[in-house]
Amino acid sequence: MQAFVYKSLKKADTYVYVAGRDDFGRIAAPLRSELGELRFVLEVALDPGRRLAREDADVVRANLVARGFHLQMPPRADVDPLTDDWGTDA
Repeated sequence: MQAFVYKSLKKADTYVYVAGRDDFGRIAAPLRSELGELRFVLEVALDPGRRLAREDADVVRANLVARGFHLQMPPRADVDPLTDDWGTDA
């Protein structure tokens, strides 16, 4: 399955995967408005066994089939180990 990935220019670190190039028809208007302009960044084959940097490819595929899109939000600060205080202040 091919996916086309777009970056939200309004929401930092927010990406939308769609099954067809520029196919935003199944994204609800309020969400589309919140995302603002979307800029194409990548075409990717979501074959079984494919690994993605921050998403589970199986979940992305399932969302593309069920919803027509997959929304990748920024990582949460409570999960990112680089945001913790490691006590190394110099």
